Amino acid sequence: MELKELSKGKNKLTFLAKGINHAYANSLRRLMLSNVPTMAIEEVEFRTNSSILYDEIVAHRMGLLPLKTDLKSFDEKSEVKFTLKAKGAGYVYAGDLKSNDAKCKPVYPKTPILKLIDKQDVELEATAKLGIGKEHMKWSPGTVYYVQEPKIKINNKHAEFEKMKDKYPPKAFKKGLLDEQSILDNNLVDACAGINDNILLVEYSDENFIFTVESWGQMEPKEIVETAVEIFNVQLNEFSKLIKAK
Repeated sequence: MELKELSKGKNKLTFLAKGINHAYANSLRRLMLSNVPTMAIEEVEFRTNSSILYDEIVAHRMGLLPLKTDLKSFDEKSEVKFTLKAKGAGYVYAGDLKSNDAKCKPVYPKTPILKLIDKQDVELEATAKLGIGKEHMKWSPGTVYYVQEPKIKINNKHAEFEKMKDKYPPKAFKKGLLDEQSILDNNLVDACAGINDNILLVEYSDENFIFTVESWGQMEPKEIVETAVEIFNVQLNEFSKLIKAK
């Protein structure tokens, strides 16, 4: 398998995986979603909660807060404690949580947890643990999807081009002509396919796949990919040993 980075943003990575098949591509996608471990709040102990929200609702909201995760520092036995003490009136945000580990804190501190009115208060202690998405979605590091690499053939000189050009999305053109890079950059492959194969023909590779990984912020998209590949290699090696043992 060969990996090639296509684009990279703050929490988004697009890359091309060459030399694999559909089964491998889907297994890699599922591993990134369900097997890459992250930290998330698992237990909440309330000392006081006079807000309008039940304890269970507050705990559920806290469990879904993305927490910074450093896999080099955390393992299955790791626990991070958070404390919260607030009085109304006003909003209580994720950033109001106090962590005993600077490496694990809410990714988005402005996320509201609850709202207190005058004389209402909340005090609690929460415990974050390492987990994986197949146990609960709160541990999933992001969203992942892939498409087969498209191969686009364009004939702007075809006799029917002028008659058919209005059928294609405006952003598929550059200087009045259909442009492959514009189509790819604007994710218009499916919108252009099948209109007229003599003008624009799209064929899909069975061994090259374009992945898009969007992190919720717990870790870098690149780290999600690398961790999933490592997990996959371990699983394949274990499977290989089981086969040989028989």
